[in-house]
Amino acid sequence: MNLRHTLRGTGVAIVTPFGKDHKIDFIALGKLIDFIIRDGVEYIVTLGTTGEAPVLSHKEKISIIEFTYEHVNGRVPVVVGIGGNDTHSLVKDLETYPLHKATAVLSTSPYYNKPSQEGLYQHYKLLAESSPKPVILYNVPGRTGRNMTAATTLRLANEVPNIAGIKEASGDIQQCMEILKGRPENFLVVSGDDALALPQIACGMDGVISVAANSFPLQFSSMVRLCLKHDFAAAKKINDSLIAAYNIMFAENNPSGVKAFLHEMKMMETAVRLPLVPLSDHMMQEVKNYLAQ
Repeated sequence: MNLRHTLRGTGVAIVTPFGKDHKIDFIALGKLIDFIIRDGVEYIVTLGTTGEAPVLSHKEKISIIEFTYEHVNGRVPVVVGIGGNDTHSLVKDLETYPLHKATAVLSTSPYYNKPSQEGLYQHYKLLAESSPKPVILYNVPGRTGRNMTAATTLRLANEVPNIAGIKEASGDIQQCMEILKGRPENFLVVSGDDALALPQIACGMDGVISVAANSFPLQFSSMVRLCLKHDFAAAKKINDSLIAAYNIMFAENNPSGVKAFLHEMKMMETAVRLPLVPLSDHMMQEVKNYLAQ
């Protein structure tokens, strides 16, 4: 499967709604899935950092995957997040999670351990060999504490057959350009930074896996499609209108910011699980002010 065709455009790193009791709110999750598909996103990514995967139990993760498949019902591709810092535990997850309907697996680099570049290579190589679906690398050094270099990304892309792409969130434009220059023809490269998606697509990326598209799916996916058509003037007008929202969303933590927007849009509660907390009253007012405009 050529993911550069299947996952071109906007993917949404979908939030996991919780009720006031902090249990998963599947009714709200269904509403959110319908909303973002109706407003034009190309695919859904479940169980990412934005979905609060680190604070979900194994049983809860399986129930979310199965619910998402059922509710999406083939309307768009679904990518499943399976990441962590215990390689052999992740191999077991890849063998036991319901991945039969997934298009691909998105796997964040190991966090906290801070492996060497060779360690990152061997980690992803073993995951790719164990995965029943294509693996998308996820480089997010701001969260993991270790950057995966362009050289390591390209080594994996060229040497490991089941590694099919990368979500690149280093924020380093030069590193992104090095990956884009050296990638194999069918290797997917998408942005992991909403605020940088426009210039990164101008450099040659295939799209973005977005947080903001949870709450602004129509605007954000339209902006990305305009970028992919090289109509950057029209894309910039939309992006300019979203810059303040990006700043608010990530001011305190993710996904509290985007959940605050979705709460004001009557989609779900603001509830997040510890150690995260909802947005402060001051930032909540910023959300209200932005939406009032």
